[in-house]
Amino acid sequence: VCSFHNFTKPLKNLGYDEHMNTIRTYQVCNVFDSNQNNWVRTKYIRRRGAQRIHVEMKFSVRDCSSIPNVPGSCKETFNLYYYESDSDTATRTSPAWMENPWIKVDTIAADESFSQVDLGGRVMKINTEVRSFGPVSKNGFYLAFQDYGGCMSLIAVRVFYRKCPRIITNGALFQETLSGAESTSLVAARGVCIPNAEEVDVPIKLYCNGDGEWMVPIGRCMCKAGNEAVENGTVCRACPSGFFKPTQGDESCMQCPINSRTTSEGAINCICRNGYYRTDSDPLQMPCTTVPSAPQTVISSVNETSVMLEWMPPRDSGGREDVVYNIICKSCGGGRGGCTRCGDNVQFLPRQLGLTKSRVYISDLLAHTQYTFEVQAVNGVSDQSPYSPQYASVNITTNQAAPSTVSIMHQVSRTVDSITLSWSQPDQPNGVILDYELQYYEKDQSEYNSTTIRSQTNTAVIRGLKSGSIYVFQVRARTVAGFGRYSGKLICSLNLINDPEYNTSIQEKLPLIIGSAAAVRSVMEFAKEIDISCVKIEQVIGAGEFGEVCSGNLKLPGKREMFVAIKTLKSGYTEKQRRDFLSEASIMGQFDHPNVIHLEGVVTKSSPVMIITEFMENGSLDTFLRQNDGQFTVIQLVGMLRGIASGMKYLADMNYVHRDLAARNILVNSNLVCKVSDFGLSRFLEDDTSDPTYTSALGGKIPIRWTAPEAIQYRKFTSASDVWSYGIVMWEVMSYGERPYWDMTNQDVINAIEQDYRLPPPMDCPNALHQLMLDCWQKDRNNRPKFSQIVNNLDKMIRNPNTLKAMTPLSSGDILRIGVTLAGHQKKILNSVQMMRAQMNQIQSVEV
Repeated sequence: VCSFHNFTKPLKNLGYDEHMNTIRTYQVCNVFDSNQNNWVRTKYIRRRGAQRIHVEMKFSVRDCSSIPNVPGSCKETFNLYYYESDSDTATRTSPAWMENPWIKVDTIAADESFSQVDLGGRVMKINTEVRSFGPVSKNGFYLAFQDYGGCMSLIAVRVFYRKCPRIITNGALFQETLSGAESTSLVAARGVCIPNAEEVDVPIKLYCNGDGEWMVPIGRCMCKAGNEAVENGTVCRACPSGFFKPTQGDESCMQCPINSRTTSEGAINCICRNGYYRTDSDPLQMPCTTVPSAPQTVISSVNETSVMLEWMPPRDSGGREDVVYNIICKSCGGGRGGCTRCGDNVQFLPRQLGLTKSRVYISDLLAHTQYTFEVQAVNGVSDQSPYSPQYASVNITTNQAAPSTVSIMHQVSRTVDSITLSWSQPDQPNGVILDYELQYYEKDQSEYNSTTIRSQTNTAVIRGLKSGSIYVFQVRARTVAGFGRYSGKLICSLNLINDPEYNTSIQEKLPLIIGSAAAVRSVMEFAKEIDISCVKIEQVIGAGEFGEVCSGNLKLPGKREMFVAIKTLKSGYTEKQRRDFLSEASIMGQFDHPNVIHLEGVVTKSSPVMIITEFMENGSLDTFLRQNDGQFTVIQLVGMLRGIASGMKYLADMNYVHRDLAARNILVNSNLVCKVSDFGLSRFLEDDTSDPTYTSALGGKIPIRWTAPEAIQYRKFTSASDVWSYGIVMWEVMSYGERPYWDMTNQDVINAIEQDYRLPPPMDCPNALHQLMLDCWQKDRNNRPKFSQIVNNLDKMIRNPNTLKAMTPLSSGDILRIGVTLAGHQKKILNSVQMMRAQMNQIQSVEV
């Protein structure tokens, strides 16, 4: 204390506190004098950066009532003041001893006063009060205490400020932080991650409150991959040798799994030892695994031209549970050429590659032929091994067998009481065809009442039929080994006018009439004739090959008006154009499925000739996807694909091959239901920039980018070639309408496919979907899945969406699977592939 105004200086052993300890005080007790104004001021106190100052005062006050004859001006309180200054400039007269320039903090009252006196002196009851003030901004300040008529003693004064201490918490270091200017202030402090830690989500903060306590933590730091938290989270230590930690987080380092090791401290994964491997989908804590040993004890059971193979699993699975089996079929005819790979005609059930069960049924083999079957065991890491898969083999010889089923049968012509039919030779005659047996019966009668006739050729005229009746026909071939199985059922009507009952009741598989010569006749059988007065064209929405495509309304008697799509035949058409135009209706009229476009009817007796179908609000799938790029979830896209596959399964079950399956030929309604359309197989595809085609050596134009290799090369169109096209549609959907193979020419595409190049996964395409595409693009058509299997696979994905989360990483192997001998085309394909790589930020040097 440096200055006084009427205050008494401290006296030694002036009195006692409540514990009878002697104390010294600054005191004043001029209660009998009026107008008291007594002050005591502290020395200059430096602020040290504090914004709010706290003052703890210990004092005693005598009860005025204990003083005899005390005047009414006696007080039991005093005042606390402060004065800010940038330097120590106070004198005995400055600042003046009065409020203003001094700033009053508070009037201080005692909780307890004293009145007793004993022989040793006064017995004081000491009070402790704390007050604070702020904000203060100058370099320092003085405190002053004012008495204005009391009997009091000032015993001790403690001046302090509050701060939050240096601390390590939540993986971050926070330096010492002073509290704020107000008691309710929160001062934000930014933390710094401790070494080998990094922030998670947001910048890490703590707040220092007015009591010097940390509160309201925001964010945190976590140890980086390869480091673990120790010493109560204050240190991030590198994982020791033999341990690893793959991700950022609070987890401890893990010991390397079996058959793996680390090469240094701070490892984020463990490297597999020689001969052991790990797939991209294997968790890093999983032991490294190896390839399986060969299957055991292959047993064969031959039945004519079929064989059942069964085997035991390998003794050593390589430490994995994903062992599957591949079947390699070799035909060993005994010639000088030795054994050769079996052709595409051999059938494997359930499939040839990726078998999960240890059995397979193989059919459509050649009669009296030696075969060798190799049963390979592979697992998830087999493709990483430099060695070929281990296998067990078995040799068999097929027996004599009946011919295979006649696959295609169609109507050539008919009269009111006869019909001429033709059919193809079985794919596998298994000998010389002796003759064919044709079975037929009326549709309303039992198959047991059928009639049979024989034919030496693959055509027959059946006479003496009932006019106006509907007949079911089947045919089978015979060799010296006996009859093959009957073909699918062909249903034909002898009613030369439209038969509504027949049109609406077909439920059996139909080998469809697709020839344009029979278009008008088949339209009368399978499509309803609509009076033109029921049709109202509203607007033109596009152009087709034969005329305009319009939208409009259809109002049939007794039914509600409905919105429809209307294809019209342009004026000046030839009779051939008319037949070709109506051939599509003759096909559509045979279908009834929610994922196949529905034919409402045709107008053939008025002009213009029309085909009327249900209206699909969102138009073609490729355009719709491009207009809504990135707007759908994966599940929605898979739902669209499921609908297309369901429609194609229905067509395949009807023995129908689409031949032109592409996103442009899929229509989408307002509920995102996709429907297969465009059945005008006899029309030619225009050779323009939007839909380029390729003329094969056998004639006829083919959409190369969507067509299977065997269909391009040999014109071999089957449901398996439709499956290939479906794989391209999957790619179009997942890429939101991207053009398959980008700007590669048709010839480049043909060469690339021949050299085993396949389209890489579109951006964000789940691995499961791309794998299904690759299955559809198997070179051997017998290895491609059936549409029924595709529908089942998509259903499983929809029921278990977690299978759609894993994305396929884009590797150079995905971008370039083209061989090294593409004579005459290397440069073109290389340029296309390099451009693709540049777009995907995966540019690498390529050697061809």
